[in-house]
Parts: sequence; structure tokens; C-alpha cells
Amino acid sequence: MAISLLETAIARGNWLMLQNCHLLVKWLQMLEKHLEKLSKPHPDFRLWLTTEPTNAFPIGILQRSFKVVTEPPNGLKLNLRNTFFKIPPGALQECPHPSYPSLVYVLAFFHAVVQERRKYDKIGWNVSYDFNESDFRVCMQILNTYLSKAQENGDARIPWGSLKYLIGEVMYGGRAIDVFDRRVLNTYMDEYMGDFIFDAFQPFHFYVNNEANYHIPQAEPGKDIKESFLESIDKLPLVNTPEVFGLHPNAEIGYYTKAARDMWLYLIELQPQTGDAGAGTSREKFIEQVANDILTKLPAQYDIDLIRKKYGLEVSPTTVVLLQELERFNVLIERMGRSLATLKKALSGEVGMSNELDDIARSLVNGILPAIWRRLAQETKKSLANWMIHFEQRHRQYIGWVNEGEPRVMWLSGLHIPESYLSALVQATCRKNGWPLDKSTLYTRVTQWAKPEDVTERAMQGCFVHGLFLEGAAWDLERGNLLPQKPKQLVQELPVMRVIPIESHKLKLQNTFKTPVYVTSQRRNAMGVGLVFEADLGTVEHQSHWTLQGVCLVLNTD
Repeated sequence: MAISLLETAIARGNWLMLQNCHLLVKWLQMLEKHLEKLSKPHPDFRLWLTTEPTNAFPIGILQRSFKVVTEPPNGLKLNLRNTFFKIPPGALQECPHPSYPSLVYVLAFFHAVVQERRKYDKIGWNVSYDFNESDFRVCMQILNTYLSKAQENGDARIPWGSLKYLIGEVMYGGRAIDVFDRRVLNTYMDEYMGDFIFDAFQPFHFYVNNEANYHIPQAEPGKDIKESFLESIDKLPLVNTPEVFGLHPNAEIGYYTKAARDMWLYLIELQPQTGDAGAGTSREKFIEQVANDILTKLPAQYDIDLIRKKYGLEVSPTTVVLLQELERFNVLIERMGRSLATLKKALSGEVGMSNELDDIARSLVNGILPAIWRRLAQETKKSLANWMIHFEQRHRQYIGWVNEGEPRVMWLSGLHIPESYLSALVQATCRKNGWPLDKSTLYTRVTQWAKPEDVTERAMQGCFVHGLFLEGAAWDLERGNLLPQKPKQLVQELPVMRVIPIESHKLKLQNTFKTPVYVTSQRRNAMGVGLVFEADLGTVEHQSHWTLQGVCLVLNTD
């Protein structure tokens, strides 16, 4: 069909537009061949293609095309203005309900907020979502339909429950594949939608400070509503602070830190990969020195069979976790030792340099973790030097666990799969107390022990863990609850935490915030990898406060 339309347009000099080409990239290859055969098209013929960014777009089409890129507006003010510019004239008068224009403004503000949160990376959204204009248009139609029906039925009440569900859960929430991202969307719905936004005695503000007042504008009598909204939007500041979105001001520091770190990594990748490494040392000599230093720190592999015999037939679930951890650690040790030994031979000319060895050499020079080691290790964002410190700490914990028994305070960051240890803990408690495994769960309490050395006793039930770092909030050690972050303090180490297994029906928590625990600051990816468990942290603030601030715990700092 498209090819026949193309041939007609070429012959008659028509303009043809093919939209959403990223959805059928394979067909574009056929289009590319067709355009290559093009010899004498009609002089008025034009072909327009629309697409989202994709690496698979044929180079041949790009090379013979003029490219026009439309980027989303940057900043809350420009985003709001762009949204209202695209609303057709008279659209705000289509619904007879008097609250309709105000709710459209609320929806536009919500639409701008969820788009602008992407700027703050993982503290904004765990997964970056493509909220677009079609989401806003459909939700605007939903508002029109439900408010018109309420007006026809003479119902003064606005169906908030239905509107919040359809907008927050179905339309925008339908794109959110992460449960904690969906929690953020639902929190915005609760904060922005309700009878309170029309309270005459306590005017509603999205956010207000000495410099700006984000509120719902009121249309002046005899003036077009859309024009009134646009005039009010033009009075907003061009640059907004993270607090408008419910985030802490430190979120902006994190954004710029990440941008600087990414730029630095790109510069490292661009540096020459041959010649001197500095201070008169050749690149090969430097690589050999680093390889020798790592080899001296590699421990001997664990004798799994001997350790298994030590425990005999009575193997507890946590012992099974230990044996599995040691098996993975052995594989990593063996891989590191073998690859470094082969690399040294390649540097001396005894064997040929493969792509894999070249990647290791480049990583050692740049101070990053080689890809073949990364695949066998737990997820990390550490540099090679910091990762080696972490590697040695893991070894010390394993040695202590084998020789002295299960640690009094478990360092969760030192486990390859920390969630397996927590699952084993629940399983062991269920065996001991005769609880059904499928009806048992975990809850946590943060102790007043700041360091693991302060713990003098073993947990009677559950275990003590340490090595968790708090992002998006601070911790009050004396009162045992969450606090706002101090300026410029992005991460704080949490005191020793107690993890307690319990039957699900007995769990009743108050004044706590369900906090996700991730392996690294990358949090969860689109495939769900990265989430370890959910911790319960005490709070005197409402849960929505910490939800919008993107509070979480991570096992490994960068």
C-alpha cells in the first residue's frame, strides 16, 4: 500500500507523509532500495517521514534527507505553555461543567511535572517514560466526558475516584512498569485532585515560595479562558527548582553531578589508547603493574566440598546461601586470575591480543571494571580501585562466615545475591516456628547502633544488617525517623537495621514509609533488575512527602 502511494506521488508530484516509521524499521530497508532506484521523479514530489529516535533507521535515507528535530520544551513554564498552545480554540468551553477549565489546567500542570521529573534521572523515575501529548489529550477527553455526565445528572460532586484511577492508573500509570513509579503518579493524583483545590478559605497552590506562586489561574470576566491561562503561565519563572515537583533541592546537585560524571567518562574513552601513560611509564608497563597488583590481592579459591563436609547433613537455608555465594566467588576469582595471566602473556608477545584482552587492558588503563569481570560480579557503579576494596571486604566476610559462623551483623552489600539470604532467613524462621512459607514476610526496624561494631548480641529472631545508604532523605538517630536532607549531603549511611520475619496477618505497622532497597544508585531497570527488598523506615511526615522526594536505600554507593 505504502509503495503504491509512493509510486503515485513520484509520478504525479504529490507530497507523501509516512508517519511513525520507527514501528516498522524492516520495511524502511525496502523503502531505501526503492529510493536508490529513483531516477527522474516529478520536480514537485516530496517525501516526509516521521520517526522517534532509533539506531536501526537506514543510513541511506538519512544521508539524502533534510532532518528536522522537535525536542520537548525544557522547564515547567515552557512545557505548560506548549501544552496550552496545542489546545484548540474553544476546547475549554466544550464542557458545561464550571470546574472543567480549572481541571484541564491541573491536568496540564501534572503532565508537565511528570515530564520534567525525567531531568533528575533515577531520583525522578526509576524508568524513563515517554509521556506525550496523546496522553494529555485522552485524559482531557476523559475529564470532558465525566464532568459533562455529572452536569447532566445534576450531580454537584465531581467523581474524583474515577478520574484519579483513569488518569493516574490507566493512562499515565499504564506506561509505568515500576510499582514505585506508579506510587509517585498516584501520589500526584492525591495531591492535585480533590475538592480541596476549590476551597475558597484555604486557596490551593501546587507550590509557593517568595519567588513564585504555582496556582490555578482564574479567568477574568469577559476574557477568553485560554488567554487568561497563557498570561498567567507567562508570569511564571523560566527556571524552576526541584521543590516544585516535591523533590529536595539536592536533587539538582545530583543531576549536575551525573552530567559531569558522564562527560568525564566520555573524555576518558576519547583519550589515546597508545603511547605513554604518564610520568615516563609506557602503557604496557602501566597495565602490567596494575595486573600484578590485582593478582597479589586475589585469594585462593574456596574448597567447597571441604566446607560442605564441615556442616554435615544438617544444612540450614543460610548455609546453602553461603555455599552458593562461595561458588560464584570462586568463578569470579578464577576468571580474574586467568584473564590477567593471559593478558600479561599477550603484553610480552607470548600469545596474540584478542578483543577480550584488549578490553581488559583498556579498562585497567581507564580505571574501570572490565566487562568480563562485571558479568560475574554483582551490579556496581564503582571504579576499579573502589571495586577491589569492595572485593577484599567480601572475601573477609566469607572467611569469617566459614571459620567463625554466620556474622552477627550481615553486610548485605557483600553478597552477590542479597535477596537470597533474606529469603533463606524467612525459610529458616518458618521451619523453626512451623509457619506457612507463603504467608510469611519481613519487616524492618532501624536500631540506634551506628556501627556494626556496636552490636554486642545476636538477634534472637531475624538478623542485623548494615551497609545500607539512604538517598533522598536523612536519618535522625535519636528519634529513629526520616528527616529532610542536609544541603549538599546526597547520601547518608543508615545505622544497623534489624530484619525480622513475621506471619503476614500479624504485621501491623504505623508511621512507617515503605522504602525500596536497591543494589546501586541505578535503582531498578526496565526488566525489574536491581530491587532487593522493601524496608520500613519510621516517619513523622506523611508518606507522600517521601514518595515525591524519591527516597530509597542502596547497598552500594558509586
